[in-house]
Amino acid sequence: MNNQYGYMRVAAAVPRVHIADAHSNAVGALKIMEDAFREGVEIVVMPELSLVGYTCGDMVLQKKLLSDSEKALAWLMQETADIPTIGIVGLPVVYADRLYNCAAIFGQGQLWGIVPKSYIPNYGEFSELRWWVSGYSIKDRMIRFAGQECPFGSDLLFDIHGVEFGVEICEDMWVPVPPSSMQAVQGAKLLFNLSASPESVCKHDYLISLIAEQSSRTMSAYIYASSGHGESSSDLVFAGNAVVAELGKVLGVSERFVRNDRMVIADIDVEYISTRRTARNTFYYPEAPEMRVVEIEVDEVLYKGDIRRHIEPLYFVPEDEASRGVHCREVFAIQSAGLAQRLEHTSCETVVLGVSGGLDSTLALLAVCDTYDLLGLDRKNIIGVTMPGFGTTGRTYQNALTMVKELGCTLREISIKDACEQHFKDIGLNKEECSVAYENSQARERTQILMDVANMCGGMVIGTGDMSELALGWATYNGDQMSMYGINSSVPKTMVKYMVEWYANNRADGALREALLDVVATPVSPELLPPTEGDDIAQKTEDLVGPYDLHDFFLYCTLRRRYAPSKIVMLATIAFEGVHDKATIIKWLKVFFRRFFSQQFKRSAMPDGPKVGCVGLSPRGDLHMPSDAHECAWLQELEDIESELDNL
Repeated sequence: MNNQYGYMRVAAAVPRVHIADAHSNAVGALKIMEDAFREGVEIVVMPELSLVGYTCGDMVLQKKLLSDSEKALAWLMQETADIPTIGIVGLPVVYADRLYNCAAIFGQGQLWGIVPKSYIPNYGEFSELRWWVSGYSIKDRMIRFAGQECPFGSDLLFDIHGVEFGVEICEDMWVPVPPSSMQAVQGAKLLFNLSASPESVCKHDYLISLIAEQSSRTMSAYIYASSGHGESSSDLVFAGNAVVAELGKVLGVSERFVRNDRMVIADIDVEYISTRRTARNTFYYPEAPEMRVVEIEVDEVLYKGDIRRHIEPLYFVPEDEASRGVHCREVFAIQSAGLAQRLEHTSCETVVLGVSGGLDSTLALLAVCDTYDLLGLDRKNIIGVTMPGFGTTGRTYQNALTMVKELGCTLREISIKDACEQHFKDIGLNKEECSVAYENSQARERTQILMDVANMCGGMVIGTGDMSELALGWATYNGDQMSMYGINSSVPKTMVKYMVEWYANNRADGALREALLDVVATPVSPELLPPTEGDDIAQKTEDLVGPYDLHDFFLYCTLRRRYAPSKIVMLATIAFEGVHDKATIIKWLKVFFRRFFSQQFKRSAMPDGPKVGCVGLSPRGDLHMPSDAHECAWLQELEDIESELDNL
């Protein structure tokens, strides 16, 4: 196990089966074990009855085959005595003159336990009661098998290097309350399934969804291996499915219908599984049966340096276009439903928002338009106010005008220059210094205008700031930080960009589409400092606080996954390879933690707004954080990493 970052490497393997030839199957299992060890795998699971073949039928009652399978397991344990990888294979076991379909858990020459199948299917193509007895009631037993004495029963969990895992067999997963569910609430973070599930049209997708769902419901990793090449095709075909899922997400799926061995390897984030369970106070079942925990004592597998899983650079944005479209539609729907409820409750039919020609105000404008369409209200009651200031460029100004007009809203243009000039004079501010007060006074002037316009028409001010800005405190207190409803408050900046782009490509045309796409292409900026001589944006947010792709990555890892800084750096280095180097990542992660802690006071006073995703910053909901917490420990860990980097 990678103890530094909390990963454990597992595998689901499908070797070719030789029906009723236990020794040949053991030879195949040995090859799987050797391959798994070379890949740094700590636990590998193989299919149901993999030492004899699931389709051997009445042959499984033959004394010869029963004896051969026991000898095959003994031989396999002997041959893997120097391999610390744990193997899980399927075979028949006779106990008290009854025949059980079992999983044997072994490693480094030791038989650590045998788990019988609990649910024996006898419907459709299955006739398993012809041979097998349910092992559901077998508890607190020991068995002498393959030359060793070991625990036997359905009440077993196994602990390897501090991580507990459970085992179930095929049908056990398909029942209303699977054994793995009980194993999970009793501490198992890894759940292994030995299966022999015949293929049929449309079954594969359902199977994958079932595995993913079980891993989600049990807050675990589910590792599944099902029979394939070599099983009898007299009546059925076995495709050889190998699947690994973690917390509802599929990490790996094997190719089906191939004529050779296959193995799916994945690194399970055991640390994250533990964190998710700790945060979920309802993860328990009062009547869960007592389980015996078998301590597996084997050498640690040498962990390879690579991470066998895909690390997404944009956690908040689905990677494939189809899923991204669904995501965008849902976010718009949630935003619209949230604002609609607030408008109905307040009997308000007019809203006011500032439209700057930037990403955030554009998204807010689009979401407000959807809300008005949902309520059957006239878009003319949406007052889009453009407020040119000292940093406004012609590009953003024109885009703001175009969008408000093309969307059928009411446009108001109110310059803040004269009001700010008078304000600077009143407070004795030298505007040539372009100080923080110079910038923030403009933001507060805009908020004052919006509030007063809303009062004039009995309307509601809609906030446009996004979650990424709130996380960094990149908002002026009592300026753009304040509104009457923050419609974007849980939408991260990386998602804002894709939502505006999606709207442009799917719901807009002509001048509106052109303006929206130009907004997407415009550098992110508050436009509070004068533009360049060429009327280009001089104040670029990402030059000042860092790239939003990194900050959204940091935000997700910190709040959703609760990772330590060292793990965030490691994952970001992989996710952004070729884009951001390690030194750059550390630099901006320091900025993230400094600002995230120091700016909590702004979030403690943030307005209401709808939560749209798995991360939120509302002090009334997802983030109960004091405004005076210290970031020292987080920064010190980054300083230590930086020192190691300097010494290389």
